[in-house]
Amino acid sequence: MFRTLVVGLGRAGAGLHLPVLDRLRQRTPAGTLFADAPMVAVDPAPQPAALPEGTVLLPTLERARAELDPASTVVHVCTPPKGRDTVIEQLARLGFVHVIVEKPLAVDIAQLGRVEELRRRHRLRLIVVAQWQVSTLTRRLEECMAGGEFGELRQIRVVQRKPRFSRSLATSGHPTAFDVEVPHALGVALRLAGPARLTDATWSDLAADGVVRPRLGTATLRLAHQRGPLTRIISDLTAPVRERRITCVFNDATAVGHYPVSGEDGYAQLAVTRSDRTAREVFPDDALPAFLRDAYRQFAEGGPFGIGLAAETVRLVDEAKRLCTLREQRAWDAAGSACNAC
Repeated sequence: MFRTLVVGLGRAGAGLHLPVLDRLRQRTPAGTLFADAPMVAVDPAPQPAALPEGTVLLPTLERARAELDPASTVVHVCTPPKGRDTVIEQLARLGFVHVIVEKPLAVDIAQLGRVEELRRRHRLRLIVVAQWQVSTLTRRLEECMAGGEFGELRQIRVVQRKPRFSRSLATSGHPTAFDVEVPHALGVALRLAGPARLTDATWSDLAADGVVRPRLGTATLRLAHQRGPLTRIISDLTAPVRERRITCVFNDATAVGHYPVSGEDGYAQLAVTRSDRTAREVFPDDALPAFLRDAYRQFAEGGPFGIGLAAETVRLVDEAKRLCTLREQRAWDAAGSACNAC
């Protein structure tokens, strides 16, 4: 049985992990995964938020270490991704080994290398949050592929839309739009279609009321998979509506799925069109509780633990950022040359 320590009380920690864990603890039989003790949260400057009843709020990891036994504690790292490796190092030095990390695992290759080194040196049992991987909709799409009746998978198209002005203007934890929603979709594409190489990427700024946040508006990524399919992922953080849509194009059918857009309605939809007929399903798909429950079970059973898919996601996103940065630099250089010529 495990105690719970949530580090970081932003949207992920206070808005998702703590309330989901509170519900899981209430639904899970006593004496199994969760210890009968309060959850602990650490944030040196927490924002006003309603925490589950009984949650112990502490200002430092050292204080949490005094309250908890690292061997029987699962730590949820919900801090902004920019300084996540530093937090993981602090936890490792304090003896914590069971660690669940919010996506993305890292914001670039350098940070990924530091996390991987910490994982090896301290023998961390590390799991990266990827609830779309255990989503019922993702499993249904895998079944569409495994059955073979629709033919070969040819394309994957993902569209993620949501307005994110308030958080983007108020915080700087996510450096680009590639770091917000894209890792979820990229992980699913790699799971469905296998290893891939980047073929193109673009980004744009977020602007509102005269304020601009560079590179936090939209992100587009294109992949060519080794097995043949092509993937396009579009994430728009300036959209007026919310949508998480995935389209899988097969030789003989097209499957269009919609993931839940928030915790307010945990249902997914899937429509499969063949010839002139469309079959549509609506089904429960509350993926985050299922993912966290499975993670605790993995810790209890001793594994397996691997970050291969999360690491490959970081590498492809890092490559996409570098490509976009190179294009920006070339555009600036060309503009500078034009001005000098004038």
